[in-house]
Amino acid sequence: MTGLELILAGGAAVVGGAVNALAGGGTLITFPMLVAVGVPAVVANVTNTVALCPGYLGAMFAQRQDLRGAGPRLRRLAPAATLGGVAGGVLLLHTAEQTFRTLVPWLILFAAGLLALENPVRKWRTRGEGGDVRTARESWTVIPIFFAAIYGGYFGAGLSVIVLAVLALAAHDSLTRLNALKQALAFCVNISAAIFFLFSGKVAWSAALVMAIGALAGGALGGLLAGRVPPQTLRWIVVAVGAAVAVVYFVQ
Repeated sequence: MTGLELILAGGAAVVGGAVNALAGGGTLITFPMLVAVGVPAVVANVTNTVALCPGYLGAMFAQRQDLRGAGPRLRRLAPAATLGGVAGGVLLLHTAEQTFRTLVPWLILFAAGLLALENPVRKWRTRGEGGDVRTARESWTVIPIFFAAIYGGYFGAGLSVIVLAVLALAAHDSLTRLNALKQALAFCVNISAAIFFLFSGKVAWSAALVMAIGALAGGALGGLLAGRVPPQTLRWIVVAVGAAVAVVYFVQ
């Protein structure tokens, strides 16, 4: 990649990291930029997954206090999230480049739709707060978490919304604690797929390193802007950008 292309990828990672910290959906910024600067779609998706790993780790670390007491749930769900992430990665690497490029606009539209649903899911979950924690009915959650993780390892954008919705249906717990659990499971999906991708030969390392630094900087910037930028407004901007990018891909 040229210096200009690396600067553009790094800049997109800064924006994507800030967007993830504030509202989510940063992948809808970073992935299209990699493709725009000439990175093949599959390589761009693999590189994006590897580059954004530090952001997932930071999000989980930031909510570590809310994970206290979540050990039983993590031991039950983390293996499914990890295996699903690897399965999604395997599926991606066995998808032909042209096939994946055909799927890209649909995947972006799907992710944008999930992002648009995040606030309604949160509001619905908030109305259900206040019940006792019941774990007996949560055993079935392993199955939808596994399939959500396959999607996360394959593409990833919007994964958090799917995981939160599944947890909201199964667990009677506060939104804060479920959100922390969601972050931990999303990290399991992302890191397992990323580790698998390290040995795939599909990582554009120059872009991945620049973007990892940019994502960290963007995450810190997003933390500073928290409270000043309405997350809902930013979320709808990202949804609009994602829809516009999908239209461009359809036209092409």
